[in-house]
Amino acid sequence: MFELMPLLLFLAVCLVLLWGYPVAFSLAGVSLLFAGIGFMTGMIEPIQLNFLPGRLYKIMERGTLIAVPLFIFMGLMLERSKIAEDLLESMATMFGKLRGGMGIAVTLVGMLLAASTGIVGATVVTMGLLSLPAMLKRGYKPELATGVICASGTLGQIIPPSIVLVLLGDVLANAMTEAKGQGLQTEQVASIGDLFMGAVIPGMILVIGYMIYVAFIAWRKPEYAPAMEFDKVDMKTAMWKALKSLSLPLILIVAVLGSILYGIATPTEAAAIGALGAILLAILRRQFTLARLVDVMQSTVKTTSMVFLILIGASIFSLVFRMYGGDEIIREFFTGLPGGLFTALLIIMLVMFLLGFILDFIEITFVVVPIVGPVLLMMGADPIWLGILIAINLQTSFLTPPFGFALFYLRGVAPPEVKTAHIYRGVIPFIVIQVIVLAMIAAWPSLATWLPQSIG
Repeated sequence: MFELMPLLLFLAVCLVLLWGYPVAFSLAGVSLLFAGIGFMTGMIEPIQLNFLPGRLYKIMERGTLIAVPLFIFMGLMLERSKIAEDLLESMATMFGKLRGGMGIAVTLVGMLLAASTGIVGATVVTMGLLSLPAMLKRGYKPELATGVICASGTLGQIIPPSIVLVLLGDVLANAMTEAKGQGLQTEQVASIGDLFMGAVIPGMILVIGYMIYVAFIAWRKPEYAPAMEFDKVDMKTAMWKALKSLSLPLILIVAVLGSILYGIATPTEAAAIGALGAILLAILRRQFTLARLVDVMQSTVKTTSMVFLILIGASIFSLVFRMYGGDEIIREFFTGLPGGLFTALLIIMLVMFLLGFILDFIEITFVVVPIVGPVLLMMGADPIWLGILIAINLQTSFLTPPFGFALFYLRGVAPPEVKTAHIYRGVIPFIVIQVIVLAMIAAWPSLATWLPQSIG
């Protein structure tokens, strides 16, 4: 029975989450319940819970996590500055006259918003409100229009500065420390800055993949993505307007990412630069008010509190899981598999992909990665390569039915004629593209590791 307890704990947490209970309280509550069962049956000793205060205190000591509220603040402030509206309008004017041009424009805007705001919900909702009605009016098939909006909106999960990469960097750093404690001999690290650099090339491959798919559909089936007609517009005027819309966000992106990539600032310091830059950009765009600042700060506190509560709940879960010997069971299972690292990684990626159908990326990051991370690192996985693989895999959790958040966001703002089935069918090709890119990164690790190694 003792050997089954870690599995029962994991299944119980997933079941409670499916019932709709808050993530942080589900993780902590179910874990403490299983700890109580262990105390009463004599399977574990109550004194083992004495490690909990130290684990929670270490969460507060992690300086890298200060970047989380700062990047959230930056994204929210930029989203409130209405840069998405200007970018969509200018890009649509430039590309809309081509078949599939509006889909390509939406993808490019999604990439730019990912590198500036990184907020999936805000990006999907904004593009759904502004571009979806226009695309449908001009004859775009609902499946293609909704698919490209959802997929482009999730680029903020992989293109830095990404909250996912910040959290993954912290979790992998702890996994590396644990693996070294178990005898791993390596000088490799997976800092947040390394993950940011490692995500640049895979992120660009995803963007190019989306655009190639849209262009291919427009070529093979012109009726799916017809060219859009606009009133006569001077192209020079359109290009100048696009340049004007792009200039300030690009300066901020270069300041934040450039300072990290070239070692001028740590991710936390760069996040502070980004937060200040977002305020200045809002002032320059005449979108800054005291009421808006208060609203952004309140939203930042709510989101940050949610993240840290989940982190505390996940820490309790991880401790109880280890009290039952779950880490030993996982290690013995994966090290005993034929095929070594390849087989273990394949199984873990498949499990994470399937969990993405029912769990949020934060839940998977804090629950699954601390369990399997040390095992994969002990088996020889490069920490940067592993982090990028996990990040791309987690991105699919926003698109996979039935609980993909991007699908819910778009469903909430889509016109009545767009059915849920249209959205579900529309994201399937983009999920396939993400899986292909995931396989490419797995086959050629240098796609993720070359840039960090070159700059480092």
